[in-house]
Amino acid sequence: MTELVITRYLHFIAVFAIVGAILAEQFVISKRMTRKEIKRISKIDAIYGFGALLVLIAGFLLWFAVGKPASFYSRNWIFHTKLTLFIVLGLLSVYPTVFFMKHRKGSDLDTEVNVPDIIITLLRIELVLILIMPILATLMSLGIGTF
Repeated sequence: MTELVITRYLHFIAVFAIVGAILAEQFVISKRMTRKEIKRISKIDAIYGFGALLVLIAGFLLWFAVGKPASFYSRNWIFHTKLTLFIVLGLLSVYPTVFFMKHRKGSDLDTEVNVPDIIITLLRIELVLILIMPILATLMSLGIGTF
């Protein structure tokens, strides 16, 4: 029972970290950013990555080790939809992460960096996807979507 509570708690905290990081990136991102701003958003992106890793680990523990039987999740199309959205979310975050890591290097006094429009678009798509996931989690927890 204790491991279930701890795993669920870590899962929720990690989800909050992801949502907070995505929202923070939305507020910080702009078409032109200084190196200092890019370093800041890169740190936010690292929190996002850590949260995603923790969600993945806790999620797999919930699926296969603690709590409900694995078949509860494995036989639920809503769970598979949620998992697919999580994977898509991760894939969408790769290009912005690489861009931020590449452009954070250099002096804070360097000229501003132009942020491609696609990065801003990808961050907004990530925000929409992360807002869909809680309703899927709620439906899944109620047993809706089981084949």
